Amino acid sequence: MSQKVRIPTPLRKLTNNEELVEVNSATIGAAIQELQARFPGIAERLVDEKGEVRRFVNVYVNEEDIRFLENQNTPLKDGDEISIIPAIAGG
Repeated sequence: MSQKVRIPTPLRKLTNNEELVEVNSATIGAAIQELQARFPGIAERLVDEKGEVRRFVNVYVNEEDIRFLENQNTPLKDGDEISIIPAIAGG
């Protein structure tokens, strides 16, 4: 069982410039922990000190925002694609 995580350009310096990283996780939270284990420093850019996904980071599973699913408890299945999309500030 594996999923692909699409890494945004600003975080690729942490993943050796890999755009797609394969993980094998049951939930979004576990996927973030797996990314952190392999690419130290990535989790602090995705989650805050309370462990919540940061406001300005959007995480999607197969194009569905996890905030409308079960956040980090969102279950993953084989073949899911996870997209990490930093929100662009401005206005």
